[in-house]
Amino acid sequence: MTLEEKLKTLPTSSGVYIHKNADGKIIYVGKAKNLRNRVRQYFHSSRNHDPKTRELVKRIRDFEFIVVDSEVEALVLESNLVKKHKPRYNIFLKDDKQYPHLKITREAFPKVVITRKLQKDGAYYFGPFLPANLAHKTLDLINRTFQLRTCEIEIDGKLPRPCLEYHLKRCLAPCVKNLCNADDYAQAAADVKLLLEGKNHELAGELDRRMWQYAEAEKYELAAKYRDLKATVLAIAEKQKMATSPDRDVDIFGFYREKQRLALQLFTMREGKIVGRREFFWEEIDDESFDASEFLGEILSQYYSTDYVPLEIHVPNDFDDRQTLEKLLSERRGRRVHIYDPKRGSKKDMISLVETNAKVAFEQRFRVLKADLERVLEELQEILELPRLPARIESFDISNISGAENVAGLVVFENGKPHRANYRRLKIKTVEGANDFASMHEAVLRTYRRRLDEQKPLPDLIFIDGGKGQISAAAAALAELELEAIPIVGLVKPPRRHNEISHLLPYGREHNAVPFDANSAAMRFVQQIRDETHKTAVEYHRKRREIRDFTSELTAIPGVGETRRMRLLRKFGSIEKIAQKSVEELKEVVGMQTAMAVFEHFERQRKLAGQR
Repeated sequence: MTLEEKLKTLPTSSGVYIHKNADGKIIYVGKAKNLRNRVRQYFHSSRNHDPKTRELVKRIRDFEFIVVDSEVEALVLESNLVKKHKPRYNIFLKDDKQYPHLKITREAFPKVVITRKLQKDGAYYFGPFLPANLAHKTLDLINRTFQLRTCEIEIDGKLPRPCLEYHLKRCLAPCVKNLCNADDYAQAAADVKLLLEGKNHELAGELDRRMWQYAEAEKYELAAKYRDLKATVLAIAEKQKMATSPDRDVDIFGFYREKQRLALQLFTMREGKIVGRREFFWEEIDDESFDASEFLGEILSQYYSTDYVPLEIHVPNDFDDRQTLEKLLSERRGRRVHIYDPKRGSKKDMISLVETNAKVAFEQRFRVLKADLERVLEELQEILELPRLPARIESFDISNISGAENVAGLVVFENGKPHRANYRRLKIKTVEGANDFASMHEAVLRTYRRRLDEQKPLPDLIFIDGGKGQISAAAAALAELELEAIPIVGLVKPPRRHNEISHLLPYGREHNAVPFDANSAAMRFVQQIRDETHKTAVEYHRKRREIRDFTSELTAIPGVGETRRMRLLRKFGSIEKIAQKSVEELKEVVGMQTAMAVFEHFERQRKLAGQR
């Protein structure tokens, strides 16, 4: 079906439309009250589109649409699709800082943990929490009230007795078969999810239903438990109500823009005090078509799709979807949420203050720091005689001890700053023994073969921690992939001083080594990259070695196989604790004969340590 034929079939309902390019990739997601009218506007030659939209229309080769029941649903769906696909022509939210969230893990017996990294792992995330200690207070409340587990052990219900947390009434002890079954635990986890979603009254109603159910069944102890839980949940709801009157629960936005660059600030006010600040930056805003109202609408709908919703939001400009977004956020919060664009008074003064901070952040980001980094990269380009500015630099290092647990670390710097999301750690698979050259060849070959397969960006410059042998191995790997055009530079260490760099060795110009000059900003930047690469490789090597030692230490003891190893670790938690146990304590888990073997193994280790 052609585009013209598809346009004729468009409904007049509310919904979301998805534009795609010639490769079938999603390049824009939008919402509409009337899909037919909105989507057709893109293809009317008479319309005076802004430059960004004209560029978008040139690339549209297909579109899809999804019909929904209301503008609110369209807003939610649009936000979710933008976050998932990150279309080129949408504005989407990127944050330089990570704030604590609470995560309900995706396990048979979930637990709640604090995390600063949101992953697509099927878990539930709630936050961010500002100030950060609020996350710890909330987690403590959950542990005391709902008693989800906090341990790292595998839960199979086979432990003979619970730990201290159960006796302190901070865990339901699903690890012991007769204390808590899977259904009861799942119900507690679902209650925690409702609490973190802010659905206190819904949760209280469910707890009340359970209370009466158990009371009628004459299970009065369980009825009393749910009565107390209900009282706690209602008390939390009342406390939230008292602490979040509009003048105490406000998010305030402000931004500063020059041409294609923009800095956005968010001040978070809780209980009448500024308790947090977040910064967001954009470097490729379309200058000619920028619309502050459209920008704010898109950003707010994305930001509040997962984050805590305050009772008031103050913005410097009104925007088209304000009422729709207010309705959506009110449903999520369970109370009326207002979005204001104040024109005068203290609220307007506060927005001006946030905008002033946005300007300061803009200056620091784009004038001071950015200019310095650009100069450093330009200096590096000149020193190494590179064909272009090394905007993306990637660096490799190999780590092993006598060939054991052979691994590689890869770090990525973009525009002079570490891009940790793209760091990689590789376990060397095809090389036996301490062969750094072959290991480097495998690491480089695997990395860029996959990069080509996934059509992801390639570097402008590759650093190799090593001398001629390592850079030759890396160059051979690139040649196999027909990537010889990417410059490779070896970072050569002086003898017996492994934390320093003596000179830089560009591949193909080994006779023309570049001496390391500690007074050069570019060279100090190279040292930073080298240190970060070495740290990444060594940390992964240590982790692999710890895993090896952890698993082999016990199984090396006669009579201890995989099953008994797991029993010991579940019971005592670590090798160090197992080593401290008596024969009597050990025999309860693995029997007398094996207990004697384990005890004697660690006794021999203690004697050897005393002789050293």
